[in-house]
Amino acid sequence: MKDKKTFVKERLRRLKALYERTSIWNVVFFSFTVSSALATLLIGVSLYSRFRQQSEYLVQEENQALIAQANRTLDSYLRNLMKVSDTLYYSVVKNRDLYQEPVTEELQLLYDANKDYIENIALFTGSGELIETAPAAKLKSHVKPADQEWFREAMGRSENIHFSTPKVQNLFVKNDGQYRWVISVSRAVEITRGREISQGVLLMDIRYDMIEQVFHNISLGNNGYTYLADSDGTYIYHPKMQLIAAGVYEENGPDVSALGDGNYEETFHGERRNVTVKSVGYTGWKIVGVTPVSMRWDMPGSGIRGRLFIVFLIFFFLYLLLAVNSFISSKITKPVQELEKSVKGLESGDLETVIYVGGTYEIQHLGTSIQNMARQIQSLMEDIVAEHESKRKSELDTLQSQINPHFLYNTLDIIVWMIENERQSEAVKAVTALARFFRISLSKGKTVIPVRDELEHVRNYLMIQKMRFKNRFEYEIIAQEDVGGLATIKLILQPLVENAIYHGMEYMDGDGLIRVEARRQENGLVISIEDNGLGMPRETVERLLSGEPSDSGKNASKKGSGIGLKNVHERIRLYFGPEYGLQIFSEPDEGTQILIRLPAVPYEEWEKKDIL
Repeated sequence: MKDKKTFVKERLRRLKALYERTSIWNVVFFSFTVSSALATLLIGVSLYSRFRQQSEYLVQEENQALIAQANRTLDSYLRNLMKVSDTLYYSVVKNRDLYQEPVTEELQLLYDANKDYIENIALFTGSGELIETAPAAKLKSHVKPADQEWFREAMGRSENIHFSTPKVQNLFVKNDGQYRWVISVSRAVEITRGREISQGVLLMDIRYDMIEQVFHNISLGNNGYTYLADSDGTYIYHPKMQLIAAGVYEENGPDVSALGDGNYEETFHGERRNVTVKSVGYTGWKIVGVTPVSMRWDMPGSGIRGRLFIVFLIFFFLYLLLAVNSFISSKITKPVQELEKSVKGLESGDLETVIYVGGTYEIQHLGTSIQNMARQIQSLMEDIVAEHESKRKSELDTLQSQINPHFLYNTLDIIVWMIENERQSEAVKAVTALARFFRISLSKGKTVIPVRDELEHVRNYLMIQKMRFKNRFEYEIIAQEDVGGLATIKLILQPLVENAIYHGMEYMDGDGLIRVEARRQENGLVISIEDNGLGMPRETVERLLSGEPSDSGKNASKKGSGIGLKNVHERIRLYFGPEYGLQIFSEPDEGTQILIRLPAVPYEEWEKKDIL
């Protein structure tokens, strides 16, 4: 007893927890929807039970009426053909001496009168020799009529008219090459030639498309169909004849053909369906109508339309209840849901989210308070980001502006050595290059300068380094005419060229080359620094921009400027955006190429924006 009470309490606790986690709209909508659905379901089941038997009865009556109509049409068509056959036999062939009176003209007249239904008429002897044909045609040389099934049927049971299954007419040569599908109607006849009376066969090939036309216009619902089979279950007409012949589709023809006329219900391949059977008089054929049970409500008729109307009313009533319920629930809960969406946007970090303010007074007040709070948070974050960015720019610019003291001392030593050795012209050249170098380095405190100034700065640097390394390398500086006035950050080329000298040219002996090129590429500016030095392995290239320490990196910091590629890369991304920066391509013993990608912005535009 206690366990049962504990179980009930646990269930109630879980339901309460579920209720507390469910939104207001769901609670209101679910409660009203369940009650409406139950009432509608009860009404629907009651109506369905009441009219189901009536529906099945009407379906059977309608199927029988349609199939009876098809039977009458087909019977009339076949009787006309039998009359033609009787006329040919009793009025034309029988008791006529074919030696004295050929039947060519009569056959042709009967063919012309019925050529819409008949493909050809032919008269054969008992051995299969062709006597007459209409229209005139030549018998194929390799065809033996006596071996044909229709011929054997007629000779075997001479008292009957025989109907074959559909086949391609292939007895006669067709000049147009068109061989139609036909059904052969054959009978045994008496042929008189002179004093000799013998048996022969009268053949009429009726057009198969006339049979198709009879059944093509019969519709038993959306998925219902009608087919025609003989007494052995061989299909004479079926809407899926080709699929059956290919083995793709199966039909229950042999079993159904054994049934008598009437209505039956069967299960074929797991599908329940209603089968209506109607015999076609003297032919032994049977018309079969098949209607899947699941589709009976699709049958035409006033009763079916009435039931469909009731179903429509049920669903319309249910839809109306759901619409009213949804409207009321939404009217109550929509302001809360909209405010919840706004808060979720803030939770995801989107401070630009528009806070919903609407609904009742309490919800409006809550939305206004959250909106003010979001604005304050956004203002504080913008101040923090701006302060951090300014601090970062200042740190990078200060670090970049630091020139390696060893470079200055070594350059002054070279100048003193030149003066002592009375090489005044070279000393003047070195002093001039050094002065220009420091003038551009200062650039009146500006961070962004024209490309032409940056290229002049690195040219002076290379000139001094070439003197220091005693012409161990050569250099080239190339620039397109229209790139000199574009904007770039100052002091980004000198650290890259410095790395090329100390790490690429260190073991070169007069055949080193450093090439600097500035050009436009698509919508941007590209500056390339390329050397033919020792190159670097892929692992070193991958570490350069990340700033990870390595043995080679530590040595570089001792020999180079101490600024590094990572600093240049970060400065470019900080000023121009994350889509710009450095790319490094290098292979051992193949040299190194560094590409600087910048936006192609005229220098004057940067001055106007006052972002320098």
